[in-house]
Amino acid sequence: MNVQARERVLTELDHVRLATLSSQGPRVRLPNSLGIDALLDDARVVPSRRVASDIVTMYSQVRLRFVDDGIRRELTLCYPQDAEPQCGFVSVLSPIGLSLLGQTVGAIVRWECPDGSERAAEIDAILFQPEAGGDYTT
Repeated sequence: MNVQARERVLTELDHVRLATLSSQGPRVRLPNSLGIDALLDDARVVPSRRVASDIVTMYSQVRLRFVDDGIRRELTLCYPQDAEPQCGFVSVLSPIGLSLLGQTVGAIVRWECPDGSERAAEIDAILFQPEAGGDYTT
């Protein structure tokens, strides 16, 4: 099992959009802004047409298997304005969203919940990735 040890990969488009979002600075208070900045600095950036189909990109739909109870859940990673957690659309700026971006199928992701507890899940599958479907502009 992988515990976020692999290099994270971002598409050029995701990198630019997230850098813009992060740079909105003091006018907009962003949760995980330090985390997103570190991710942007450390990730390997690739052209959208060259991202592997097993990488979680923006608007990817993933199936997670929670480590503690084995429950599987499907989530779609989105920008904050499209987030609807009750419908499975999680913001990239949420703790779980930030943990998923740029990870690969099989990786174990960890995040801290609002109550301070830690959760972990394995990325079981990518059910949809825009780039794998030929969409390089989402």
